[in-house]
Amino acid sequence: MAARGKDWAMETPEVAPEIIDYYTSAYDEVFRLSSVAHGRLELLRTQELLRRHLPAAPAAVLDVGGGPGVHARWLVSHGYTVHLVDPVERHLQQALASTACTAELGDARALTATDSSYDTVLLLGPLYHLTERTDRIQALREARRVLRPSGLMAAAAISRHAGLLDLAATARLEPDSADSLLPVLASGRHDGRLGFTTAYFHTADELRTEVIDAGFTDVRLYGIEGPAWPTLKGIETHTGESPTDSPLLESALTAARIAESDPALIASSSHILAVGRTPADSGS
Repeated sequence: MAARGKDWAMETPEVAPEIIDYYTSAYDEVFRLSSVAHGRLELLRTQELLRRHLPAAPAAVLDVGGGPGVHARWLVSHGYTVHLVDPVERHLQQALASTACTAELGDARALTATDSSYDTVLLLGPLYHLTERTDRIQALREARRVLRPSGLMAAAAISRHAGLLDLAATARLEPDSADSLLPVLASGRHDGRLGFTTAYFHTADELRTEVIDAGFTDVRLYGIEGPAWPTLKGIETHTGESPTDSPLLESALTAARIAESDPALIASSSHILAVGRTPADSGS
C-alpha cells in the first residue's frame, strides 16, 4: 500500500480532463453526503447496505474512487484498514487531512495493488465516469484481481433515470427537454449540458450483466435511495431548506428499505449498488 504523502504520480489510462476539473474547481465532493437531505439519505443507505456484506474488522478495504474519504473515514472508525485510490489530487488531500487511511493517486482501470491483497474493494464512484463498457469491465476486473478468494466487491452506479427525476423534482424541465433527455435515456451517456460532468447512467440489468461478465458471483442489486429521494431534492431546491433530521427523511429511508430489491423500483433510486464475490477457488 502507498504511504501517506504528496509525491503522487499517476500512469495511464488518463481520466477525462473535464472530470478532474469538475471535482477540483467546480464542485466540492466533501459536502455532498452530509449537507443536504438527499445526500444524507444516500450515505445512510450505502452504509447500511455495506454493513450487511462487509467482513469483520480489521479487514483490508481498497476504496477505489474514494473521493475525499467520507466512506473511508466511516470504515476506519469501525476498525477497518483502508487504502484509498482516487484520480483527483484535491480528494487525496481532503481524505488524508481527515482520515487515518493511506492513499494514492490512481485509476480504477489500472490498480497498483498486488493480486489477492484485499478482503473488500469498493467502487463507489468510478463507474459513474467510465462511458465505455470496456473501461467499466476493466475496472471491475481490476477489483476482482486484487481481491482474495470470496472477497467482497461493492460498486455503485447512477441509475439511468436519475437525471430525468432530478430535473423534474427541481423544476428544470422545459418543453424542449425531451430533445436532450431522450438520447441519455436511450444510451446512458449523460449530456453535460444538463449539469454534472462526463458520466454514464446504468440500467439495473446492465449493471448486473457487467458485474457478472467481470467474473463475480452471487451478484445482488439494491436501490440505494429508494423512490422518495426526488421529494427531498425538490424541497431543498424550492424552499432552500434541507430536512436532514425530519420525519420526511425517516420516511424516505423506510421507503428505500422496502423498495431496495423490488425489480420494478430499483431503478427509481438515484444510485444502484451491486455487490458480488470473487470465486472461492483462487484459481477460478
